[in-house]
Amino acid sequence: MTNFYRVSTANMYDATLRNLNARQKSLVDLQENLTSGKRVVRASDDPVAAAQAERALTRISRIQTEQRALEVQRNAIAQAESTLGDAIGLVQEIRQLVVAAGGGALKPEDRKTYADQIQSLREQLTDVINRKDTNGIPLLGALGSALQPFAGPLSGSPDYLFAGLPGQASSSSTAIATTLDGHSALMFDPRRDGVYQAGVSTIPADRSLTTSAITAVDRNQITGDGYRIDFTAVGPGATPGTTTATYTITNTTTGVTSAPVTVPDFASDKPATIAVTGVPGMTFSISGTPAAGDAVTLQPSPSLMSTIDSAIEGIRGAANNNAATQAVGQALANIDAGMERLNNMRGYAGELLNRADRITGDQSQRSIQLEADRSRAEDLDMVQGISGFQNAQVGYQAALQSYAMVQKLSLFNFMS
Repeated sequence: MTNFYRVSTANMYDATLRNLNARQKSLVDLQENLTSGKRVVRASDDPVAAAQAERALTRISRIQTEQRALEVQRNAIAQAESTLGDAIGLVQEIRQLVVAAGGGALKPEDRKTYADQIQSLREQLTDVINRKDTNGIPLLGALGSALQPFAGPLSGSPDYLFAGLPGQASSSSTAIATTLDGHSALMFDPRRDGVYQAGVSTIPADRSLTTSAITAVDRNQITGDGYRIDFTAVGPGATPGTTTATYTITNTTTGVTSAPVTVPDFASDKPATIAVTGVPGMTFSISGTPAAGDAVTLQPSPSLMSTIDSAIEGIRGAANNNAATQAVGQALANIDAGMERLNNMRGYAGELLNRADRITGDQSQRSIQLEADRSRAEDLDMVQGISGFQNAQVGYQAALQSYAMVQKLSLFNFMS
């Protein structure tokens, strides 16, 4: 038995129109994908791919923000490094003038001229080390400081102060510090640096008495106190033609005086060299012809600026060559210690700039990787997209033509 099913013309037309509308929508979607270049135009197209693309875009945006902040940090450190370079240049000029001021043929007026030039350079140095960046933040402000980090010269002791919190801010994998530790670069710590200023009492022009630079032999023993070496007795030695001397060491901070120290006999017809080892953690030598009543003072130097001011005062007030030699010798040793601190901090600034370059390179690589992840998630394969669009276009055209042909058919055409 054969079954016949009747399909109404209206139902057939409705199904055909639905198919045509679906093909048209598919064609429009493919055209939108081609014009935008994306496979995922809206989240509903592919929720998982859309989430992956959004996550990649968020990370790219964060990298761009970090890079903008890094550029600000890089510029600040570059300015700080340049500031340290200017400071080193000024200190080198000061050192050259100090060396020149030690000439034995100079008159007191000539030394005063050198002292005035050194003071002018020291004033420039004070301005340089208090420089600020474009945002008004001190470049050498360490972990935070007043707008004028280095205050001085002051009337009290110490004569220079760092008005801030010492220390160097740390860097991260995406950022570097914006300031440098000016306290470490310019301020002295007796236990860390062992920088002491030695002074000699007034010595007549017919004698000489100077000291070598103070050398730190055990920084753990350095107390940071002041000391005075007093020659209590100088007289003939046990051997003819020799001299012996006795001195004591007094801690001027605590007032404690050591037991007398007797110097072995030394030749009377030439300057003696006396090694002093009784100061905790430090050693130095006294050269010349000591006499009873002579004294040598040791005071910790608070900063590089203090050393320069001591040099200015010593050179300007030198009554004879012995005083000038002592002032110049101490100044050169302590200025060299300060130069070492400045060069170390400048080297650290250069390493921060190198680190910023490495961070930029790493961030660029991450951005490229994230952009590739985003592209894989949402971008359209243009070859595949064009092929799909052409196939859909051909199918839509065929559907329209077949619909037009079927629409012309009618049973009334065959009835007579």
